[in-house]
Amino acid sequence: MVTPERAVGAVLGSAVGDALGAPFEFGLPGVFSARFPDGVGELCGGGGWDPGEATDDTQMAVLIGESLLDRGGLDLPDVFDRFRRWAAADPKDIGLLTERVLLGGEPWDRAAALDFRVEGRGAGNGSLMRASTAAVHFAARGRTATMDAGRRLAALTHGDPAAWEGTALLHELIRVALLDGDPLAALPDVLAEVDPRHRERWATVLAPGWRPEDATEFNGAVWPCLGSAVWALRTTGTFEEALTAAVDLGGDTDTVAAVTGMLAGAVHGAGAIPDRWTAALHVPLPGFGGRVLRAGDLRSLALALRLST
Repeated sequence: MVTPERAVGAVLGSAVGDALGAPFEFGLPGVFSARFPDGVGELCGGGGWDPGEATDDTQMAVLIGESLLDRGGLDLPDVFDRFRRWAAADPKDIGLLTERVLLGGEPWDRAAALDFRVEGRGAGNGSLMRASTAAVHFAARGRTATMDAGRRLAALTHGDPAAWEGTALLHELIRVALLDGDPLAALPDVLAEVDPRHRERWATVLAPGWRPEDATEFNGAVWPCLGSAVWALRTTGTFEEALTAAVDLGGDTDTVAAVTGMLAGAVHGAGAIPDRWTAALHVPLPGFGGRVLRAGDLRSLALALRLST
């Protein structure tokens, strides 16, 4: 059974990672540690973000979670409509690919595929960043349902099947942790469930010897983003160390840290998340009546999703 501590850890951990990394986005490696040489990092704000303010990563995760609860399960047209309403409200940050797909006027079941056909690119990490809530909701249903949900949610905005497989992988690694398993030990079995056309590339970036400096793309792409999050989990011993390692990679720091946070939060539990990181955390929801969620709201959302299977 999914434990409450780990469910909250995944959702809250992802949001904390998002807010922690946002001020350092597109920065160089090591900037976070240079800002906090005493090793006590803070949700400092900067780069247009208030201290503790979460970005589109967490906003979209909340929209998925609330749709799952309101609709009693996965209603893809409803999720897409919520995404589109949010995107039309001019959020402070939104990925270029996601913005094109959501505001292009195409129906929910064709928009991403049509964009991929025209642009030829659809393997950004935007389908990973919002995975925490759905991963919690589907965990009790088993591997097949969990991975299938990851693929279907990714395909709403990302037309490249590589992003679908990456999101399915992330969903399943979180599921294993939520059920008190070891996601790193489970990797060989999980990789066996990946579409054979994509399995080798995913196996490369998730291998024990892979390091972020081995990446062949910017970590805004789906492969190095998830690879970096797994590396941060594998090479550290605490939630805080994992998040620090993720942000210190530079580049797309909010999303790499959000993905690391959902994995590390599921592994280490909500109690491992520092209070100084949750105190200032807040998640504005553009397009939804000026709502702003706090850490307690995310905790309640996670607990409700855990019981909504």
